[in-house]
Amino acid sequence: MQFPTRPPTVPMAPATATATTTTTAVASPSTSFRPLRRSLLPPTTKAARCPPPPRCRGRLGTARQVVAADVSSSPSDVAAEEAAAAPKIGKRVRVMAPVRVHHVSKAPDLDLRGMEGVVKQYVGVWKGKRITANLPFKVEFELRVDGQDKPVRFFAHLREDEFELVGDE
Repeated sequence: MQFPTRPPTVPMAPATATATTTTTAVASPSTSFRPLRRSLLPPTTKAARCPPPPRCRGRLGTARQVVAADVSSSPSDVAAEEAAAAPKIGKRVRVMAPVRVHHVSKAPDLDLRGMEGVVKQYVGVWKGKRITANLPFKVEFELRVDGQDKPVRFFAHLREDEFELVGDE
């Protein structure tokens, strides 16, 4: 590998002093100054450089997003799915599967099996599009806690096979 060489430089003339004035010789205009690292190192290619480190997105990157499902689903399929879920909204349901929730502060690690609640919303369709909601039914529960007059209300999302209809609200 050949390294580029510097052009020859003209030596500076020694300073001459006279009795009345002092003059100093100036370097020739052909003398150029280039940093040493540029002249001794070969030019680097983009492939030889290290890639930048991955950027951390922090908590903003972990935000939940609503993802539209396959575009091939027709509007009639989405309407049929919404129509099938509509009769369950407002109905009283009982949880039949062993479902544990940890978001109720008054009763941590709560098992919902056998509890009754009311279906408030179907979230499998949003703005006319099917979304990837794996727990599409939003159910409201009331839990009596010792030492409180009013029951604690909380929501849990369930699948259709985890509950059964009990009766009307």
